[in-house]
Amino acid sequence: MSKVLIVAEHADGKLNASTAKCVSAAQALSPAAIEIVVLAADPAAVAAEAASIAGVSKVITIANAANAQAIAQVQAPQVAAVAGGYTHVFGPSTTFGKDLMPCIAALLSTSQVSDIMAVEGSHTFKRPIYAGNAVITVEAPSDHPVVGTVRAASWPEAAKDGSAAVEAATVDAALPSHTRFVGLAAGSSDRPDLQSAKRVVSGGRGVGSAENFKIIYDFADKIGAAVGASRAAVDAGYVPNEMQVGQTGKIIAPDLYIAVGISGAIQHLTGIKDAGTIVAINKDGDAPIFEIADIGLVGDLFQILPDLEQAM
Repeated sequence: MSKVLIVAEHADGKLNASTAKCVSAAQALSPAAIEIVVLAADPAAVAAEAASIAGVSKVITIANAANAQAIAQVQAPQVAAVAGGYTHVFGPSTTFGKDLMPCIAALLSTSQVSDIMAVEGSHTFKRPIYAGNAVITVEAPSDHPVVGTVRAASWPEAAKDGSAAVEAATVDAALPSHTRFVGLAAGSSDRPDLQSAKRVVSGGRGVGSAENFKIIYDFADKIGAAVGASRAAVDAGYVPNEMQVGQTGKIIAPDLYIAVGISGAIQHLTGIKDAGTIVAINKDGDAPIFEIADIGLVGDLFQILPDLEQAM
């Protein structure tokens, strides 16, 4: 029987929703046990959240001052040290997981299965390729533990009605000194996190300028949404690259996605195809975005957005 270890993603003492989605993926294996490991300087609060996820049998905490920041080269040896006895080690296919999980795979002398979107068997998975235009079935070696990243947009969050036991672990792992945290430069925002938001409003090249992006921010604030952007808008300098949605940006699956002034290149559609409802606003009625949109509004975004905002 399978036994799954999930590496928790968290920030500022709060568990990221991607961890509960990893639990959903693990449940598809029908494993004997699903356990979560939390690495932090003080993991108590995050561990309590993780313990409430349905289907989790145990939460392992590793408290170490070196874990105050999520540095892959520091955390990977600790995860590898506790990974013995597990058949699968999962992490989210977010920036955090894409950084950490390959390091864990290397330390466990196995290859990684990336972007798991479906489970076909204990060692057989489906994942997207060619910017999501095709789905491939891959089979991992059965004589090694499976290290994989879970495509968060393809899985629902597991319920939060569990009561797993929390157990502290002492890890004897040599931590590197050549990789260390120096500082963090990040923009601050009161808006929801783009990766986990239930509502997202994104602007594209059609917005026209960084100054014009204010209309996107104002509308997003009106409906309590996160703000994203197409690569064209990022490349044009309208917004920073952490707001990019798409193949080379963030893959998201909000309940509501509103694309404003975005034509709909395949690379962008890859990042939003799992969204619940897609609304497109564009003056070009032939824009590709309308082919996948549930609701399409053809017209001038600078007229439509204020009208929508006023109607609300």
